[in-house]
Amino acid sequence: MNSPVAKIKERLSIEEVVSSYIKLERAGSNLKARCPFHNEKTPSFFVSVDRGTYYCFGCGASGDIFTFVEEFEGLDFKGALRLLADRAGVQLEVYSLEMKEAESEKEKLYRVMEEATKFFENNLVNNQEVLEYLKNRGLNDKSIKDFRIGFALLDWHKLFEHLKSKNFSDKIMERAGLVKDNAMKAWYDRFRGRIMFPISDSSGRVIAFSGRIFVDDGKSAKYLNSPETPIFSKNAVLFGIDKAKDSIRKNNFSILVEGQMDLILSHQAGYKNTVSTSGTALADSTVSKEHVVSNLGLIRRLSGNIVLSFDADKAGANATIRAGKIALSLGMDVKVVEMPEGVDPADLISKNGVEAWKEAIKNSKHIIEFLLKKVLKNCKGDMRKAGREIKVVILPFVNALESSIEKAYFVKKISDLSGIKESALQDDLKNIEQEQKYEKDEIKVAGEALNKLYRKDYIERKLLGIALWQQSVAEPIVDFKKILEKLGEIDKKFENIKEDLIFEAEVFYSNNEDLKKSVNEMFLNLEEENINEELNKKMMELRQTKEEETGKRILKEISELNKKKENIKNGRFNTGAR
Repeated sequence: MNSPVAKIKERLSIEEVVSSYIKLERAGSNLKARCPFHNEKTPSFFVSVDRGTYYCFGCGASGDIFTFVEEFEGLDFKGALRLLADRAGVQLEVYSLEMKEAESEKEKLYRVMEEATKFFENNLVNNQEVLEYLKNRGLNDKSIKDFRIGFALLDWHKLFEHLKSKNFSDKIMERAGLVKDNAMKAWYDRFRGRIMFPISDSSGRVIAFSGRIFVDDGKSAKYLNSPETPIFSKNAVLFGIDKAKDSIRKNNFSILVEGQMDLILSHQAGYKNTVSTSGTALADSTVSKEHVVSNLGLIRRLSGNIVLSFDADKAGANATIRAGKIALSLGMDVKVVEMPEGVDPADLISKNGVEAWKEAIKNSKHIIEFLLKKVLKNCKGDMRKAGREIKVVILPFVNALESSIEKAYFVKKISDLSGIKESALQDDLKNIEQEQKYEKDEIKVAGEALNKLYRKDYIERKLLGIALWQQSVAEPIVDFKKILEKLGEIDKKFENIKEDLIFEAEVFYSNNEDLKKSVNEMFLNLEEENINEELNKKMMELRQTKEEETGKRILKEISELNKKKENIKNGRFNTGAR
């Protein structure tokens, strides 16, 4: 048994892996749960222990332990392989790709980021002034080491020269966002004179940096973040998620803060379930709703309970409102920490001590209560003004709640504290429900669309990897030409990661006796995802049409698509494909 995938599956059961992320209940010979990949009230997510697979009847999510970890953690195959191998105690030396020419671009990017991290760490060790600054801010040696904080020297070429000495190409350094070129096409370091905070993916691989200026020159930005790269999407990552995820699951709530120092000091204070937005992505209205949903969706998979603690300024207030409303729409329970004016979590912990932070978390209030308190305080007894503010500011949050019981509870609470009749609040709430129906649906659709896009993308990558791998072997098991023909132009979409896909297919399927069956199953899954896409389009058309005949035609088309989808499911289960 040479394949690490087979070894990992031998040591880790699907029940053991999935139950470490979500709560499973016995359902005959299977296990069931509420699906972590879409919002639902009754369980439609089933795990087959015998087959080592899972399937959701609600959203179509399916696969094995590797698929689950990839989708849940937001990792690629190598990230999931590394994470599960560590957990299973399986060594991966055979697949370490020592031959550098065999590396894909993504592997080189991960490697250059790791080397840059070590370089910055070494710079910090040798810079007493910066170390003293960090310690004066409240960080201890363990936190500095654990979070791999470093320093970029105030020099134009030090990192570039170091990476050159390690045989990294100019192109890879640029693609990683570490260097830039000027009008003379001469390379220089992007980060200079900055304290460096590495940003890691869920498996702990460094994918980006956030650099805080050490000596303010009056011209440079306080924070400089890595640009978008093939391994880093700045609006789809949470700083500290690799260190916080286990604690979030264990404590069943997360704390979302704004900055790196806020996060590190919160971890140091014992709240290891803290993650950071690494900037103002949630407050920035130019950042798409999909990206905010993506960030909060990842946290929701770990726990449905979240505590928001942003700075007590305008940007922080906007971030609280935007994140809080979307989180409520995703079915999360949202609380807010009340911070003193001009104080952020890092200030509170470093100046007032750990107990002050613990007390602030303990006294956090539901976001509706938090906002109501602010509105009533600002209106200073002017109940007419308070009524207008409650309608505009508070009731949209009540509308975002999923539960009718919760809505009734908060309407009564608002009535008790403001003196406004419940019936009047209910009337306004009905109007808001109509006005914001589209926005609420939009958030729900955005969450579902992200999962479906990922799922379709995942299937296409798997199939292309198998075809390219089989194309390179002397005796192919499956007809790779037929696979490539069916996939059409998809290979262009994955041009930069073809080596990764071949690696994944070879590692994953080298000992698979049912490769043909696996390929057929993947094409069924792909067909199902295409039908889902078509159904979403038809549902949107149905909502928008005002003509009766058009509506009837669309309903007929929806019915036919649902029959096709049902036939795929029936065929799959009748043949025992799951």
